Amino acid sequence: MTDAELEDLEKKAVEIRKLILDSIGRLGIGHIGGSLSVVEVLTLLYFRHMRVDPENPSKPDRDKLVLSKGHAGPGLYAVLSLKGFFPKDWLLTLNRGGTRLPSHCDMRLTPGIDMTTGSLGQGLSAAVGLALANRMDRIDSRIYVILGDGETHEGQVWEAAMCAAHAGLDSITGFIDYNNMTVDGHTTDIMNIENIEDKWQSFGWITQRVNGHDFPAIDNAIGKAKKQTGKPSMIVLDTVKGKGAFFAEGNIANHNMAFTYEQALEAIRMLEAGLSGGGK
Repeated sequence: MTDAELEDLEKKAVEIRKLILDSIGRLGIGHIGGSLSVVEVLTLLYFRHMRVDPENPSKPDRDKLVLSKGHAGPGLYAVLSLKGFFPKDWLLTLNRGGTRLPSHCDMRLTPGIDMTTGSLGQGLSAAVGLALANRMDRIDSRIYVILGDGETHEGQVWEAAMCAAHAGLDSITGFIDYNNMTVDGHTTDIMNIENIEDKWQSFGWITQRVNGHDFPAIDNAIGKAKKQTGKPSMIVLDTVKGKGAFFAEGNIANHNMAFTYEQALEAIRMLEAGLSGGGK
């Protein structure tokens, strides 16, 4: 990654965070914490790694993303709008009556959404199904899946993990948004999932762990995962829930929180001034 490429990605991340803050801020409540924590990985996937075509969102051989933590839909919507899948003014309709951008991702409504998600614990199973379908249809494309750390408390995740390893689904690259916060409290308090790398390795996955807001680190990890054969890959992202919003960072209530549009605008001003977010 060149300095110019890194700078471009950082600028995009700031713009995406601004779009998230604006769309949820206008509504007055929403899943701000988990949307902001995955901005870097989403930016890298859609603007550097994934083979997608906004003009043909259903292209059969496209790379696909399953946002298993579907409540982070506002983050993915911001990325998709910047990528050109739909007009940015759709963001103003977020989670309102008649919208095509519901709070949780719906593949029937939103161009660029590859899997309907929101019932936590099911996304990895869907990714396994997509990867197996690609194999049967002899389609050479990758399946990416993003899970929440609290989501890994669910047993279905580990059933899917065993299945993916058993089938040797090396086309799957997973990410865990390890922000150590769930709707009920800190992940380590609710049910400690450490040592998370060892757990995934024991289930037959190749694992890496990086700073989830460090573009070069994530980019390098994705590059390594794409070169692996015979096993699926899991990348644990150490992140800050609510990254880039002064009122949300470190706030245990930021899963689905109410805040004013004035707070959103202040956070946007801070982002523009380089005081927070943008991967820095």
